[in-house]
Formats: sequence, structure tokens, C-alpha cells
Amino acid sequence: MPQTELDVRTLTPRDRHPLIFRTFGTLAPGNAFVLVNDHDPKPLFYQFQAESNGQFTWDYLEQGPDVWRVAIGKVGAAAEQAEAAGCHCGN
Repeated sequence: MPQTELDVRTLTPRDRHPLIFRTFGTLAPGNAFVLVNDHDPKPLFYQFQAESNGQFTWDYLEQGPDVWRVAIGKVGAAAEQAEAAGCHCGN
């Protein structure tokens, strides 16, 4: 199934993170969307770590200089169970 692409480049900066987190919230475990941004979204990564640690995946698909694409996924149930059991696979 193709991933949804969320292009936030035309949005005002204050509207970007809330929309991104709402989009993440609608994902089923194991699914992802592709964030398209005009700068490296590293601060967003840190916000995800603070608010959703262990519940998301983050994979750069394109890293500038004009466009950044990041696949942001919701961890599936099997990975959550493994982490709860002490496995930090992929971290």
C-alpha cells in the first residue's frame, strides 16, 4: 500500500507540528506516512522522542538541501511487545 505524503512546506510553522502529530495519531500500528519539509525536521524528531518514545520510526528518504522527506511510522504491536520485554531492536 502506498504511503500517504504530508507536505507541510506551505503551512505556517506554528501549524506544522500539530498537524504532523494528528496525522501520526491516525496511523494504525505498522503504518507510516512521508513528511515533506523545507528544512531538516530534527526538532520534530526530538519532540517525537519526548512524546512518543519507542512508538515511532523515523527514516530519512531525502535530506535536502531544498527538500527533506522522512517516513514516520507507528510501531507495530510485535515491536511494542519486544520493547516491553527489554529488546531495543533497531534503536
